[in-house]
Amino acid sequence: MMLIEEATVPDAALPVDQFKAHLRLGTGFGEDSLQDEVLKGFLRAAISAIEARTGKALISRSFTMRLHAIRDRMSQAFPVAPVSAISRLVLVDGQGNETEIPADRYRLEADNHQPRLRPTGALLPAVPSGGALRVEFVAGFAVDWGGLPADLGQAVLLLAAHYYEYRSETALGDGCMPFGVTSLIQRYRHMRLGLGVAR
Repeated sequence: MMLIEEATVPDAALPVDQFKAHLRLGTGFGEDSLQDEVLKGFLRAAISAIEARTGKALISRSFTMRLHAIRDRMSQAFPVAPVSAISRLVLVDGQGNETEIPADRYRLEADNHQPRLRPTGALLPAVPSGGALRVEFVAGFAVDWGGLPADLGQAVLLLAAHYYEYRSETALGDGCMPFGVTSLIQRYRHMRLGLGVAR
């Protein structure tokens, strides 16, 4: 399975002004926007890290999931949540020929942690030998920063500020994330249960 992010988070969705206020940067100077590109970079890095840790897309955008096999043709989980819409389902054969699957043959089972692609009939289409099933979909909590859950928005600002403050630090361990950030995003992490143990 391959997940492709078809669109990045647009600049207009990044809370640059809120981030400046969070950092207590000076305002009213002619160079107010001088650091904007740097701040956007830290915000994008924080969004990316939180999305990777939670498996959730924060700002809505288009993705493509490419499957070379389906284990259970009654259900296919999406690798990112929450999914708001399935745009297209396309079968690609071994020669690269494409056949679009009619929208009435599949449906989205919405879920905040593990949304699923399900057939409206008995089974999802079989993947051709040497081919793939391409699922184009839209995922994300909100189309803009204002629609994002407040705790996730605060987590992004905290983590972006952490990156900003320690931008020259090279001794931090891999995956280092401040406690306040991990606390805020904890409820968004998908809990897997196996052999009676949550992990």
